[in-house]
Amino acid sequence: MRIKTLAITALALLGLAVPASAGAQTLIGSGSVAAQPVLQALFATYTKQVNPKIKFVYTADGGNAGVKDVQEGKSQFAGQARTPLPSDAGTTYVKMYLDGLCLDVNPKNKLSNISIQQAHDIYRGLLTNWSQLPGSGLTTTIDPVGRDTNGGTYNFFLQAVLNNEPPASNVNALTADGLVVNAVKQDPNAIGYDGLAWQGKGQKALKVNGVACEASKISVEPLKYPLSRYIFLVLPSANPSPAVQKFIDWARTSPLAAEQISKAGGVPAFNKKAKK
Repeated sequence: MRIKTLAITALALLGLAVPASAGAQTLIGSGSVAAQPVLQALFATYTKQVNPKIKFVYTADGGNAGVKDVQEGKSQFAGQARTPLPSDAGTTYVKMYLDGLCLDVNPKNKLSNISIQQAHDIYRGLLTNWSQLPGSGLTTTIDPVGRDTNGGTYNFFLQAVLNNEPPASNVNALTADGLVVNAVKQDPNAIGYDGLAWQGKGQKALKVNGVACEASKISVEPLKYPLSRYIFLVLPSANPSPAVQKFIDWARTSPLAAEQISKAGGVPAFNKKAKK
């Protein structure tokens, strides 16, 4: 697999674009749930403001599943929330924008900060009661919630927090970020992780190593928020769709795209400064 950090130019043959009507194309994508809110905002704006002949169909089946879809020719592109793995052969990763993986608890939990080591110990089953974390105000069993293995976020958490050690058997593995959010909202004893775009009422993002999970702190170099990451689009290395490449170029460079990324919960990384 390859990572491209510069904008892609449309030099390849047309891939899997499906004609919707004369001169129109439907672009098929799948993958990251973490990226879904931002990608859907970009899709809608691109179709409305840039090219009305392009339609997007995106299935949020998890970043790892999306990469397999690309490898098998089922999707023209995939959203992905982790860096490439050896199993991603035949694909090219393109950095799209920045995101932060937030560690969230229920608002009834008084904890405000957590270290990477504490998060590791919770998800490895070494810390099992909130009384073991000073400041939580709870003496109940910790209910850790995470993503299933279809999600690229699972692998990112595995690498960034768990040192590639498997999560403990008490971790409730769910199929989507939205389900993790709901679990934390409904359970005062829960802790979960999800992307910046999924933050909202009913959950409380903890500081990680003393740094807040918020857009102003999200960066990769130099690292500010410890769980900063890129969101990628993944293409087939052979014969990627020129129409998808044009969309990527726009999403990575346009000030209008930067506005949509910010509004939807992402952090523009390459775009020209949006006009105010």
